[in-house]
Amino acid sequence: MERSDKTARELYQEIKANPTRKHFGFGRKPALVNIDLQNAYTRIDEFKTAYETDPKQIDYVNALADLFRAKNCPVVWTYVAYMDSGEDCGVWGTRSNTPDSLQNIKGGSRRSELDDRLRIDRRRDIIVNKRMASAFFETNLGSLLTFHRVDTVVVTGGSTSGCVRATVVDSLSRSFRTIVPEECVADKHESPHFANLYDMALKYADVIPVAEVIEFMSRYHPVND
Repeated sequence: MERSDKTARELYQEIKANPTRKHFGFGRKPALVNIDLQNAYTRIDEFKTAYETDPKQIDYVNALADLFRAKNCPVVWTYVAYMDSGEDCGVWGTRSNTPDSLQNIKGGSRRSELDDRLRIDRRRDIIVNKRMASAFFETNLGSLLTFHRVDTVVVTGGSTSGCVRATVVDSLSRSFRTIVPEECVADKHESPHFANLYDMALKYADVIPVAEVIEFMSRYHPVND
């Protein structure tokens, strides 16, 4: 194992400044997958489980969602919420049992609701109640993307080290080109945030500025399906 006194932020900034891997790039048709931008994780004024990395994250996500819709590309929002018993959280929900615990995010609760600052078109957008970390695990997300002939997945949301990373790994595993707009993901702590940006950039995704995604989508012409 290589040892270093550098912080996770410094390691990430090094590979960002001097990339050692070529980008996967955008393909034929992208989809936007927004991970768990729900009150439990975005409302830092209400819930101690919430976190903020870039204060403009939701603004950027809204801008992306508007662009994707305008170009007839799928927009997906995921959230976690569980039965009253919490049994659908499985063993993941057995590590603690406090009012803030994961399995105690109940369907229909304030914690489960998507942040009302988000611009969601509930007639067109796809909303997925996921139970585990990855947006692909035991959901219909994969088949929806296949139906739309998507080959590129842009992932936003939180947390960088948890559900975002799990979704990114599963996306790549299904052979989707996978893009992470850096300003659009967030985590509770700096070290896991930057450590996972570093890891995803080296292995699983193109971690790029949101401005590059906006610029691509502004030029993108919807494909003829």
